[in-house]
Amino acid sequence: MRPGGPSWLSEPTDPNELVPLLWSDTARKADGVLSVGGVTLLDVVAQEGSPAYVLDEVDFRARARAFKEAFAAYDVFYAGKAFLSTTTVRWLAEEGLNLDVCSGGELTVAERAGFPMDRVGFHGNNKTEGELSRALELGVGRIIVDSFHEIERLERLTSELGRRARVMVRVTAGVEAHTHEYIATAHEDQKFGFSITSGDALEAVRRVHDASGLDLLGLHSHIGSQIFDSSGFEVAARRVLALHARVSVEIGVAMPEMDLGGGFGIAYTTQDDPSDPAQLATEMTKIVEHECRALGIDEPRLSIEPGRAIVGPAMCTVYTVGTVKDVALDGGARRTYVSVDGGMSDNIRTALYDADYSATLANRTSAAPPRLARVVGKHCEAGDILVKDEFLPADVAPGDLVAVPGTGAYCRSMASNYNHALRPPVIAVRDGKISVVLRRETEDDLLATDVGA
Repeated sequence: MRPGGPSWLSEPTDPNELVPLLWSDTARKADGVLSVGGVTLLDVVAQEGSPAYVLDEVDFRARARAFKEAFAAYDVFYAGKAFLSTTTVRWLAEEGLNLDVCSGGELTVAERAGFPMDRVGFHGNNKTEGELSRALELGVGRIIVDSFHEIERLERLTSELGRRARVMVRVTAGVEAHTHEYIATAHEDQKFGFSITSGDALEAVRRVHDASGLDLLGLHSHIGSQIFDSSGFEVAARRVLALHARVSVEIGVAMPEMDLGGGFGIAYTTQDDPSDPAQLATEMTKIVEHECRALGIDEPRLSIEPGRAIVGPAMCTVYTVGTVKDVALDGGARRTYVSVDGGMSDNIRTALYDADYSATLANRTSAAPPRLARVVGKHCEAGDILVKDEFLPADVAPGDLVAVPGTGAYCRSMASNYNHALRPPVIAVRDGKISVVLRRETEDDLLATDVGA
């Protein structure tokens, strides 16, 4: 007897077939062999080894353009925390997007890539003096302040450096998106932003407005991640725009901009139903127009911050199967464990967020019936799970390749060297050609900071 799996997971008629919703636009299967960008994953592994992240350049660029075109009246900032490299930053520059960073390291990547600094926004709840000084020296386009200490720090640094800073105030609107507790960021009990309810947000705006060297741009709100509809944005926009109007009345300043954040969801499994950029743009614009009319105020210049929705579906990860094990469960049930040569070091999200992923056999066609399996990693943790439940062919065996879609966001960017694992490469594919975006780490890389080595 086999465990039944989650209710949303249906047994496929043919476990060899791809579900197009889950894969990048150029992903194809021919005779069971998965290719992306005209390159088979067999060839990727033969040239670059496994595990490897495979980035579909055409898909990445198309998703970036889709947001740019759908939100033509907005400023579109790519959320660099999802995945960042000098190569992708250059792609973003070419596609006309702006860039959001949240650390000195991410800012350095943008600088190294030659990205226009006036198109960079700098986030973070605890930016250091060094990071703020560097941002001012480089002339970043906007700094999103997150605490009263940061406002004071930034005012002092602008005076010392003889620079001005264009500033947005991050606020918490008291809206909790329908998502995992640890990635829902707009409810009150968390580290980000100034509370509208408590009055801190209005006070922060007042201090920024009064500070010498700071130019007040507007309010910033982010309600969470992996969001599939606009209802949360509607409630948040109503509260943030009400504060926007109050600032005009009580402080006497009409702030020119407002950022509605990001968090747009993608399809990791067949249970997910994301909105496309055009639909999101239509719904969010209507929300803002309606609220501004009701408040009798002019509409501010709007911006959004998609990250996952651009890079997430554009990347998959390919692994090599090492062992397959049937494990007895209570009540006479059995589970098939498929162990691969990666794990939580290259995708922590399943262990950290209880995230769901999908998978497919990538190197051959199988005539075997589908069997519910659990794809796990090689690390010394019982929670080292990549795909909790997926139907794979019953004859999956050591040496097979298994590919997991939707791994572009927060997989490589949150990767670690747990168990001294070497982080996989990111391989871009396009028109039948392979190029290395980030090379595979080596043992020399691993020991570079070990001063006793």
